[in-house]
Order: sequence, then structure tokens, then C-alpha cells
Amino acid sequence: MILKSLSDFLRLEASSGILLFLAALLAMVAENSPAEGFYNLLFNMPVEIRIGAFEIAKPLLLWINDGLMAIFFFLIGLEVKREILAGELSEPSRVVLPIIAAIGGMAVPAAVYTAINWGDPVALQGWAIPSATDIAFALGVLALLGSRVPTSLKVFLMTLAIVDDLGAILIIAIFYTVDLSISSLIVAGVMVIILFILNRKGVLSLTPYLLIGVVLWASVLKSGVHATLAGVITAFFIPFVKLEGVAKTQLERIEHDLHPSVVFGILPLFAFANTGISFENLTMDSLLHSIPLGIVLGLFIGNQLGVFGFSWIAIKLGIAKLPQDATWVQLYGVALLCGIGFTMSLFISSLAFTGTGSAAVDERLGILVGSMVSGIAGYFVLFMSSKKASTATVL
Repeated sequence: MILKSLSDFLRLEASSGILLFLAALLAMVAENSPAEGFYNLLFNMPVEIRIGAFEIAKPLLLWINDGLMAIFFFLIGLEVKREILAGELSEPSRVVLPIIAAIGGMAVPAAVYTAINWGDPVALQGWAIPSATDIAFALGVLALLGSRVPTSLKVFLMTLAIVDDLGAILIIAIFYTVDLSISSLIVAGVMVIILFILNRKGVLSLTPYLLIGVVLWASVLKSGVHATLAGVITAFFIPFVKLEGVAKTQLERIEHDLHPSVVFGILPLFAFANTGISFENLTMDSLLHSIPLGIVLGLFIGNQLGVFGFSWIAIKLGIAKLPQDATWVQLYGVALLCGIGFTMSLFISSLAFTGTGSAAVDERLGILVGSMVSGIAGYFVLFMSSKKASTATVL
């Protein structure tokens, strides 16, 4: 049953990874064709919601980044809660290595980027961009390798990516919060208390949770804290209880129903809206600018050093064990795949450089190149090492 669920999940993520790639490609085609004007006009189109004195007025791009991506973070919150209560994160012996690897995969890329951009206060705002791993793309590459890669490594990568997402959520909450509105925070706090009461009272209907979640999103949006965090907070209060005669818990049901809409709808739309890079006047100097260079090296060098290096230390110290049936070279290949940042990296970059005057093409170019190089290198290493698993080097 567990293996079947994992197989279904991997198929879904692999398809999503392909769709994300096509959406990014289509965005770049649109930006470098006669459709450029329409593309930019579409995502700069103002969209407003007004209820009495309350209003939210943003361009369509920010409705996608602040609104639809809150649903993506809601799904992440559901996955994290399920994993903590009944999944990989509930078994300490199996979660130690992915947690340590995830810490390395966040810390070392950030250090690499910071070292390259030291002395530039604007560029340093993007320090967290290369610290994120895109689970859809990374698992999509593993799915292409099929049975060449042991299941234990797929579980390792899934768990690492979930911990990485949790780390990204904390980074956004702590480091990418602008001026705060106390009144909006008070409203958000009241909504959290109501969610807590609903959960403790055993309310199983999803409707009140979702309605309160919408109010929480609006208040967090107005507070200065990034609105996507409202999705995570709401998810943590969704009941993990089965209804009588129903196989899945309430949380699992909504996660199952929401997953296809997010991976086949919201994420491709986000990629299409945020990866329209113009190739006009694009030169090698564009990539060698400190911001994209820091992102490329952070994703490609930082992640493999952080994930593999921290894993190697943990295993050699006896804190954790090498995933079952996996070799050191295969683990290194997975560490390379962790350099595929894409979705979360694009999202953090949209927060890091908002209003700074930094050219958006810089960070997006670095994310695309770093993710592509990491994905190709990871696939090559895993393909070659899986054919020669019996002769893999023991470190």
C-alpha cells in the first residue's frame, strides 16, 4: 500500500515537473516574440476586490504570487502535518539523515551565495534563493530513472524536500517580512485562536476552517507578513481524524483532492507568470553578474556540498545510516538533484528583490541555469552509478 502510494505520488510529480518546464519555456517564448506586449499586459493587469472600506488591489502577477501560491503553501502544510503525525517524519530513525541533509542543503548554498555577493547589501537580500529544492522537478528526474534508483533514496529525497520546504517557510516568515500592521496582526491572531478552538473542539467539517483561513489570509496580507504563511497555518489546524466509514482522514482527503489542482494548475501558472526572461542583450556577462553567479554556484556547488557533505558526516559519526540498497555515488547523485531550485527559488527571489531596483532577469537566469545544470548532472550520475552499483566506491 505504501509503495503504491509512493508510486502514484512520483508519477504525479514527474508529470508536474514536465509541465513546469513547458510553462517556463512558453513564458520565455512569449517574452521574446511579438506576444511580449500581451504577456506583460496580462500579468500587470490590475485586479481589485472591495468590500466596504476593505480593499485588495494588486496586479494579476501578485494575485498569483500572494494568492494562488498561498494554496500551494496550504498543500505543503498539509503534507508536513501528515508526515509528522503518520509519515516519514514520525519515525526518528528514518528522518535523521534527511533532516541533517536538508540543513546542509540550506546552509551551504546560502553561504556560497553570501560569499560571492559580500559587500553588496541589495544582492545579499537574495541569500536564501539557492537554498530551496523543487520537489516536483527533483522527483521527476528520479521518476525518469525508474527502478534504477532504490525506493529508499526516493523516500530520502521526498523527506528532505519536505524539511526543506518547512525551512523555506520559516525563512520567509523571519527574513522576508516588511513593515508590520499591528491591527491586521491582531485580526490574524484572533483567526488563529478560532482555528485552534475548532480543532480542539473536534469540528470535522472543513468549511469553517477554510472560511476562517480566507479571513486569515486577507489579514496576514495586510499585516506585512507574507500572505502565503496563512496557508501553512490553516493547514496545521485541519483535523487528522477519520470520519466514520471513510478510509482517509479529513486532512488526507483534502490533500488528495487539492494535489492535482496545485501541481497541474497553480504551479505551472506561477512558472509561466514568473519566468518570462528576455534574451535581448543577453550576454555571458549577464550570467557572470554576482547575483546570477551566486545563485548558479549556490544551487549547483552549494547543494551538493551541503547535502552530501552533511550526510557523509552524519553517517560516519553513526548518527544516521546510508539509505537501504543505496550507494554513496547514488546519494551524491541525489545531492546534485537537490540543486534544482526553480519554483521555491523563483518565489523567494520575488520577495527578495521586490522594490530594490534589481533587474529581475538576473536572479531568474541564475535559477534556470543552476537548476538545469544540477538536474542534468544528477541524472547523469544516477544513471551511470545505478548501472555500476555493485562496484560503487565506499567512502
